[in-house]
Amino acid sequence: MEWIFYGFTFWLGGTIYQTLELWWRRRTHWSMFLAGGICAVLLEFLCNGVFFALPLILKCVLGAVIITAVEFTVGCIVNLKLGMNVWDYSHLRGNVLGQICPYFTALWCVLSLPSLLLLNFLHTVIV
Repeated sequence: MEWIFYGFTFWLGGTIYQTLELWWRRRTHWSMFLAGGICAVLLEFLCNGVFFALPLILKCVLGAVIITAVEFTVGCIVNLKLGMNVWDYSHLRGNVLGQICPYFTALWCVLSLPSLLLLNFLHTVIV
């Protein structure tokens, strides 16, 4: 049963991530589905796993770190290695290789809150 829950979590995260990107940038890429799915599963572990007892604000900060790390990893593979040019933050201050920047890390911190609350609710209802 757990693998079904994590599969659903992956699918939901990928779908929401792509939907947010469509809303924000008016376009998306299949790699964003993978990044969103990976982020959702990792946030689920943060929300309901070993770090369950951490304060919510700290979980949001750690969520931002997780999402930024996934974005950097996917960006290095998809954008730099494969040359797909899905996104480029090189014009933003504080960027790292054009793949991540402080502006979006702060946004991920804010978006971690509803994500963690949704994942906690789903975990409670489904698992």
